[in-house]
Amino acid sequence: MIKAFAITVMAAWVAFGNAVHAETIRFAPLPMENRETVVKQFRPMTTFLEQRLNLIIDYVYSDNYADILAKFRQSTVDVAYLGPLPYVELRASYAQAQPMVHFKEKSGNTTYTCALITVPDADFHLQNANQRKIALTQPLSTCGYLSVSGLMRAHGSSLGNNYYRYVGKHDAVALSVIRGEFDAGGVKTAIARKYAHLGLQILVETPPLPSFALVANTRTLSPELISNICQALIALVPDGKDSALLASWGDNIRFGAVMASDDDYQVVRDLLADAVIPNKGNF
Repeated sequence: MIKAFAITVMAAWVAFGNAVHAETIRFAPLPMENRETVVKQFRPMTTFLEQRLNLIIDYVYSDNYADILAKFRQSTVDVAYLGPLPYVELRASYAQAQPMVHFKEKSGNTTYTCALITVPDADFHLQNANQRKIALTQPLSTCGYLSVSGLMRAHGSSLGNNYYRYVGKHDAVALSVIRGEFDAGGVKTAIARKYAHLGLQILVETPPLPSFALVANTRTLSPELISNICQALIALVPDGKDSALLASWGDNIRFGAVMASDDDYQVVRDLLADAVIPNKGNF
């Protein structure tokens, strides 16, 4: 009995010791959907990393992209989940931002597209759109002003000749178009497809863009820890030994990961060029 008690105490002490020596990482997920949905998508992944690498991962939540980038620059965020435009904007002013891994899409691709969406009742025609109401996500969202403006330009129209407003998250854009509050909007194509059963239609998509990534703050994280996180994620096999583990992960991160590089973002830099993205809508 005494021996059993001693073993129990020893196990508890080892567990306590591991917890004491666990490194804390501050993680900021991009707020593409409401807070509860975002946390539900990422919690299984962060729990996996905590257990695998003896970490404590604290969430740093912001309601807009600009706040996340500001916190990253202030070194109050160690790792962020970012789309391509937020990363490019961050890297332009903060060289310590380092892409870690890209998450694969369901198709297995490491690229995704943005879509211009509408509903049949809106009678929205891309080629001659004028003075129509268009919903955008956020200024720093890749699928926001940057993609919608480019798509409309490519089809002989102009976002500037229409009324546009930033409404926040991708699901907010989709729902505002479905409710008839806007004639069209811009969202990630995968999110648009989630609302197809409510009548949402995809008019046109962008060329492939680098998929969302985990981005490390090399000012606050060691190269060893960054490498360990990368290796833990790219070693997962979604259609094999890790299928059960990944089943509870969010749709955007459950299909595996590959190493990322700053060079992957040249297509976004070319698309951005010298464009000036307004911080506010025009109505």
